[in-house]
Amino acid sequence: MIEISKTSMRRSKPSYFFSILGVASLLILVGILGWFVINGSKLERYFRGSVQVQVYLRENAPQADIDSLISYIRSKPYASAAEHVTKEMAKDKFIKDGNEDWNKVLDYNPLPASIDFNLKSEYVNKDTLTNITADLSQNIIVSEIRYPNEVVSNLNNVVRKVGWVLIGAVTLLGILVLILIDNTIKLAMFSNRFLIKTMQMVGATRWFISKPFDLKAVVNGFVSALIAIVVVLIFIFSVEKWLPEIKALRDYTLLAILFLGLIIIGIVITFISTHRSVTKYLKMKLDDLY
Repeated sequence: MIEISKTSMRRSKPSYFFSILGVASLLILVGILGWFVINGSKLERYFRGSVQVQVYLRENAPQADIDSLISYIRSKPYASAAEHVTKEMAKDKFIKDGNEDWNKVLDYNPLPASIDFNLKSEYVNKDTLTNITADLSQNIIVSEIRYPNEVVSNLNNVVRKVGWVLIGAVTLLGILVLILIDNTIKLAMFSNRFLIKTMQMVGATRWFISKPFDLKAVVNGFVSALIAIVVVLIFIFSVEKWLPEIKALRDYTLLAILFLGLIIIGIVITFISTHRSVTKYLKMKLDDLY
């Protein structure tokens, strides 16, 4: 029985070869989509973390009150940084942004001092900013609070839409991957149907018959995942070479989790599909195999 099994396994290698390539191709799609999801999430956090709130101060506000307000803002969980921008610093920034100096027209600095701070990504939404504005406006040295309202509104809408699109794409691709990999494995096992039935007819147990095929499925799934990982890495390095700025988003931990997920998906799906196919042919009558 073992010799028969080994001989048939050697004959079916081309079938396994195409099975490995088929599974690897589908895992490549999953890996590339996963990479886009990872980078999309990091880009979202980056843009959210770049939203700045400017708390404008009244003229001649006491330094002690300013320091107290800075400490208060820094103590809040929504602030990732807080900086006191004096009138002179505001003027320098205004000129560095390409604006002309007003010394020929005005003999005073019209720009107010402010406390600028960035919001943590999880607090960038309209309701939270409304509450923050209401809270800080109660301080007597605060004259006005500004933040990019349109940016916040548009960012939340875009993130929500992109999130739904990604969820839909991942769900659809996941279903297609399961169906296509299952069909690919079934086609690979089709050439072994007579071997499976022959081993059963000579008295081999189901466990003895399915064991070599299950082990082969685990190896094939692992090899498919390795091929997919290599191709995804080549894709990532190519994109980073084309757009060097994307290198800043690289997260080795998330990439390792993604690649581990590809290995698990490749092994689990090929194992389950192979075992189901073997069980199917074991239950079939000999005449139904033709």
